[in-house]
Amino acid sequence: MAVLDALSACYACGGWEPALSGLRALRERALDVDLLMVVAAIGAAAIGQIFDGSLLIVIFATSGALEAFATQRTQDSVHGLLDLAPERGGRIAADGSEETVDAADLAVGDRILVRPGDRISADAVVVAGESEVDQATITGEPLPAAKHPGDEVFAGTVNGSGTLRLRVQRPAHESAVARIAEMVRRASATKAGTQLFIERFEQHYSVGVVIATIAMFTVPLLFGADFESALLRAMTFMIVASPCAVVLATMPPMLAAISNAGRHGVLVKSAVVLERLADTSVVALDKTGTLTEGRPTLARIHPLIGADLTEQEVLRLAAAAELGSEHPVGAAVVVAAREAGHDLTAAAVSVSGFVAMPGRGVAATVEGRRVHVGELERLLPEGAGSGAAPAALPQARRVIEDLHAQGRTAVAVLDDGVPVAVLDVKDTLRLNAGDAVRRCAELTSGAPLLLTGDQPQAAQRVAADTGIGEVRAGLLPEDKAAAIRELQDGGRRVALVGDGINDAPAMATAHTGIAMGGVGSGITLETADAVVVRDELDAVPAVIALARRARRLVIANLIIAGTIIATLVTWDIFWILPLPLGVAGHEGSTVLVALNGLRLLRNKEWRRTMRP
Repeated sequence: MAVLDALSACYACGGWEPALSGLRALRERALDVDLLMVVAAIGAAAIGQIFDGSLLIVIFATSGALEAFATQRTQDSVHGLLDLAPERGGRIAADGSEETVDAADLAVGDRILVRPGDRISADAVVVAGESEVDQATITGEPLPAAKHPGDEVFAGTVNGSGTLRLRVQRPAHESAVARIAEMVRRASATKAGTQLFIERFEQHYSVGVVIATIAMFTVPLLFGADFESALLRAMTFMIVASPCAVVLATMPPMLAAISNAGRHGVLVKSAVVLERLADTSVVALDKTGTLTEGRPTLARIHPLIGADLTEQEVLRLAAAAELGSEHPVGAAVVVAAREAGHDLTAAAVSVSGFVAMPGRGVAATVEGRRVHVGELERLLPEGAGSGAAPAALPQARRVIEDLHAQGRTAVAVLDDGVPVAVLDVKDTLRLNAGDAVRRCAELTSGAPLLLTGDQPQAAQRVAADTGIGEVRAGLLPEDKAAAIRELQDGGRRVALVGDGINDAPAMATAHTGIAMGGVGSGITLETADAVVVRDELDAVPAVIALARRARRLVIANLIIAGTIIATLVTWDIFWILPLPLGVAGHEGSTVLVALNGLRLLRNKEWRRTMRP
């Protein structure tokens, strides 16, 4: 009795929503699989097979709930993206006073004041002041960009240590961040209607089963059969022809693959996503935070002619000067010095007179030496003057030019106004980045390409280090999305791997979006179809290979299920199929395909995908 109550509860809890959906579709003169499921479940109960009906209801109800949840999360993430831009900003009135107004009320031409650490409230142009702005959310650049009069800044980006006066270029609804949100919304809505192949097939299958069931009931009645035997035969037909085995032919391999990927650090959000991953024909990758770690490190110190300091002495002085800096490059120098064993505590090194010069660098007095660290040409007027060593300055400029040509960040160190060294700062490649790119090329029909908002030199360097041939650099978010559309218009099925907010529109546009979970922004993680939780880049080709393995098992299962269903249906049409034998055949095929699909739960299936 308790089992019967539990199964009845399955009908009540899981069946009302599919029944309502099916009736709504019927009112619109459409017949969908929800209605077929409800009718099959009721028919199963009518002939005593309530367990079969409960199983169908549980499968379909759970699938529908997960789909609704995923859709709502995507919508919430788009709304959250708009919160990046502050709601209010400081507008400078005609008399020079400052007033706080809603960002939506800022008009083109208004002057606004942005203090250190503030988030910029509108797309604008710098009219006065210098600072460094972290605009990775828009361009994906790994380091804050120096801003001077005439430079453009974007709403939602974060000001550094300087004060900026800006002139508004675009109203709030046309800002870069608003355009990103709109692109994500449109692209997500376009992809929302995508279904599994089996779901598309079921829509036609449902009509056929209903028509055939009606025929199985009415035709025997017309030839004199009694009502009860005709109903039993029709319900037997519906049981053996029900989509349960077909659904289980599809879902266990998909769910097993999703579970296996999850255990190994890849969150695949649905079976539809897994199917899309299996269809991938080209992989596009972002640079900063995807192929690289997204944080600068000190690679090398280049001493200059005439310097009376060793590399370690230069490192110690530069790190001491950068102790008070919040800039990522300064942090990289300090970390390198500490890793080299230098004691930078107040007891070990005397530092005074620290000054942060937005857009130029920092200065501090270290043990009686006035040390400047930053951009050479902007430090020279204040720090170097005519006292610079004659040979050191041209050498410094040559070294900096060479580093810039390689896509590196070059930082000059000046000791009492004289250039003594150039620091080579780079963004480190992720572990196994080159192997991951090679595996993606082997799995797909086209070589991977690099899409980045960073400068072309840096992009070309990373491409050369990882074996990527095609590079598109200097891209804004809308440019990345346009590049994806161009590839798709050419018949390519693109999987985009990225991490930043600037990747979100392209990720939503791509056939499949894959986010790096450790460094990925909230909107990117929600927009993505799959998330690499541990930031292991070699998991990308692995999950594509696993998706293809799952698809092969689905095809094998559909052949098995289809063959058994066809056999049972033929038997019931041309002869009389005993109900117990029909149920046994139906359940047997269901168990067989389920067990076959669950093979993908084994860890060795993931290890197989990691093989070259």
